[in-house]
Amino acid sequence: MRVFQEYAQKLKSPEEAVGVVKSGDWLDFGFGLSMPDLLDEALSHRVPDLTDLKIRGALALRPLKTVEADPGRESVCYSSWHFSGYERRLHDAGLCNYIPMIYRNKPNFYRKSLEVDVAMLQVAPMDRHGWFNFSLTNSASRAICETARYVILEVNEGLPRALGGREEGIHISEVDAVVEAGNRPPVEMRPAEPSDLDRQIAAHIVEEIPDGATIQLGIGGLPNAVGSLVADSGLSDLGMHTEMLVDAYLVLHKKGKLTNRRKAIDRLKGTWTFCVGTRDLYEWVNENPGLASYPVDYTNDPRVMAQLDSLISINSCIEADLYGQVCSECSGIRHISGTGGQLDFVTGAYLSRGGKSFICFPSTYTDKTGQIVSRILPVMREGSVVTDPRTQTHILVTEWGKADLAGRSTWEKAERIIGISHPQFRDHLVRCAEEMGIWRKTNRIP
Repeated sequence: MRVFQEYAQKLKSPEEAVGVVKSGDWLDFGFGLSMPDLLDEALSHRVPDLTDLKIRGALALRPLKTVEADPGRESVCYSSWHFSGYERRLHDAGLCNYIPMIYRNKPNFYRKSLEVDVAMLQVAPMDRHGWFNFSLTNSASRAICETARYVILEVNEGLPRALGGREEGIHISEVDAVVEAGNRPPVEMRPAEPSDLDRQIAAHIVEEIPDGATIQLGIGGLPNAVGSLVADSGLSDLGMHTEMLVDAYLVLHKKGKLTNRRKAIDRLKGTWTFCVGTRDLYEWVNENPGLASYPVDYTNDPRVMAQLDSLISINSCIEADLYGQVCSECSGIRHISGTGGQLDFVTGAYLSRGGKSFICFPSTYTDKTGQIVSRILPVMREGSVVTDPRTQTHILVTEWGKADLAGRSTWEKAERIIGISHPQFRDHLVRCAEEMGIWRKTNRIP
């Protein structure tokens, strides 16, 4: 067939494929499990001969050899849309910058604003019609390829084929070079084991979820704890509409809770844009007609979410202040992760009829000196970035309860937020609220 002839003509070794890269180029490595391995290694050997390479990526789950080949950052400038733990360490070493974004805008950033000279993405094998599947990372993969001057695909037989949705693949006619990577199992990221505190916080949320709700779970132990409690609850006929497909949804499916029967759109399908988890999760994704991979400008569009009744959005954060501002991406000037799609879902869930947005977090943490520190602050610490503005934040949850902030005045927000803070910090927070002019004399003392 013609598509296989074209494939053979475009087949190259990793070294041949990266030969197209030249000094000054903008390169794109994709996102998460679409980031290349063999191409990255081949390009790393060319670093001494190149200058001013600018690379975009996100949620890197393996070391990036091209970046590490230039520890002085003289030739390679790497930037990430969302930090993994590895990218956080790169950032701390001065080898990575963050790219601010609201996740739903990412495809438009490429189509309207960004330059890509060479895109290098890992994909599932080509089918008999000439289509490569973006597998576990739809996100903005299609937009990246459409923008790129030159597209190189690293074909991995170990990646599952994810059904769409839309924009879940690219045709051989749109590709400039193909590199075969053999069968390389995708990196697994096992869910964090929920703590007793996580379960305590999750219990406050589960009691707010009705039968037939559609659920979005964010990254981390707390959202997974909610998923586990829901799986063991009496809830039924739940739906899935999320950016990140995680193992908690597989647990819900196995327990018979996840049917997607009552969704007004994408009925009978769980919708998602990228996936990271265990091998069992990846096997569940493979050619599953009950799951639909979409680009992030669909999954994270509040206008789409508004069509889903009882959309329950569950995410976590690092800290919140008495104005109701939420920071989920940094600790002061130290960048931790990214905005991701949290604001997308905070907005969209509130637009949903019966929908609710929960931001959950433990009320305190223990610092390196062993001192207990409140995560609820009078105002954001210097350098902290507001992920969710006070105008959008809906419900905050700690182990001490829930604070519904929507439509509340500054004194009402302060009162409710102090009410879910750790008791040993409440008197101090009340005094701060008084000094800030957001406390009434008639307020009840939590």
